[in-house]
Amino acid sequence: MTEIHPSQRVAILADAQNLYHSAQSLYSRNIDYSSLLEKAVSGRELTRAIAYVVRADSPEEESFFEALVDIGFETKIKDIKTFGDGSKKADWDVGMSLDAVTLANHVDTVVLCTGDGDFSRLCSHLRHEGVRVEVIAFNESTADELVEATDAFLDMSERQDTFLL
Repeated sequence: MTEIHPSQRVAILADAQNLYHSAQSLYSRNIDYSSLLEKAVSGRELTRAIAYVVRADSPEEESFFEALVDIGFETKIKDIKTFGDGSKKADWDVGMSLDAVTLANHVDTVVLCTGDGDFSRLCSHLRHEGVRVEVIAFNESTADELVEATDAFLDMSERQDTFLL
């Protein structure tokens, strides 16, 4: 396992939906994306920071998207889909995975900010390719298989004052 050092090139991929729902259900609070970015970079060289967000037509979301950009994230925005039965779906799993695999040749470390266990296979793949993989999420809402598939897991619940507004 590689350790953290200042010359490492880092890509940060943040699953905003996953983080939002976890922070809301666990603490009824919002994520401090500025702190999240700072802790994820951890003194290394930031190559890309991408926040994957969903547009659900709520009044405050455009200012949230703008704030993410001001902090230093690129935003990738997907419109929520409503199906005939009224169910809604919007997830970025495939988009995030494709970006991670594409970026793997250009970075030393990928930091995934999500607790979604669907990314455990991606972590295994990236590590096999020689990329260090870190996950930052809330332990209570993070799949065990995701934690097991990473080089390092940072539990946001242990540092609520840092990661929550």
